[in-house]
Amino acid sequence: MAKTALIIPVYNEEITIEETLLDFHFYVPDAYFYVIDNNSNDKTVEVAAKIYKEKNLNGEILFETRQGKANAVRKAFSQIEADIYIMVDGDNTYKGKDISNLLQPVIEGQADMTVGDRHRSGAYKRETRRSFHNFGNSFVRWLINLLFHSKLNDILSGYRVFNRRFVKNFPVLTSGFELETEITLHSLDKRFKIIEKPIEYKERPEGSYSKINTYKDGVKIISTIYQIFRYYKPLIFFSLVSLSFLICGLFAGLPVVIEFANTHFVSHVPLAILATGLEILAVLSITIGIILDTIVRIHHFEYELHLLQRKT
Repeated sequence: MAKTALIIPVYNEEITIEETLLDFHFYVPDAYFYVIDNNSNDKTVEVAAKIYKEKNLNGEILFETRQGKANAVRKAFSQIEADIYIMVDGDNTYKGKDISNLLQPVIEGQADMTVGDRHRSGAYKRETRRSFHNFGNSFVRWLINLLFHSKLNDILSGYRVFNRRFVKNFPVLTSGFELETEITLHSLDKRFKIIEKPIEYKERPEGSYSKINTYKDGVKIISTIYQIFRYYKPLIFFSLVSLSFLICGLFAGLPVVIEFANTHFVSHVPLAILATGLEILAVLSITIGIILDTIVRIHHFEYELHLLQRKT
């Protein structure tokens, strides 16, 4: 029988962790429950331990001292051995009743990862009272779909199911709430099969506070997209950089060219030097892009070969 690991990273969730554990225990009682505490300073661990004892839950409570959700998930992915991995937040915003729909495509081999889609039913927009957060979510989704020619609907969902092949071949490089963005981008870049399923979503109960800072973590997510765009789409990235230098060089050099055409003399020597420098940078940028694009293609080849050779 396939072992299913339920991973719940938590930080100060004493109000919601009990309901989260009870809810998922009802729908997946045979799963192994792993609460990953990330330096909580409230009674999260005590409440979780009580539920473990009362319900005789399989699994254990793990501790990650490096702050950040991604650090907690990294610990879980590296230490927990299972066939199927469920990742869910401990804030009781996601519901156990949706888990069967998320599990089915992974169990049947139709997907490497299924994502709980909060947007298809309008639940996220209806429940979330942070308009700027909704805008940021939509912008990130649009940008990633544009860069990777995908049609994903929920980039930042924290409710996901993975197969072992994905988990054991996914290096977690971030540390905080940009984790979901990194998972999505890695899946798209490495061509893992993704299926989205509509889920119910509820805002946190009163007294429970989100650890996400809309502005701070939004900047981190955009920065992650920028970095991965630069690393995995270097030809496009450096082509845009080259085009910028090219246009600036043309604007800087146009007066020089016009003057030389009319007088056969150049008086704006600094402007001519600037234009020449910008055009040289344009050529260097596109050259760098071509070289790095070749390196990325080699990396893709080696990664695919690595997946073929792994028997996990």
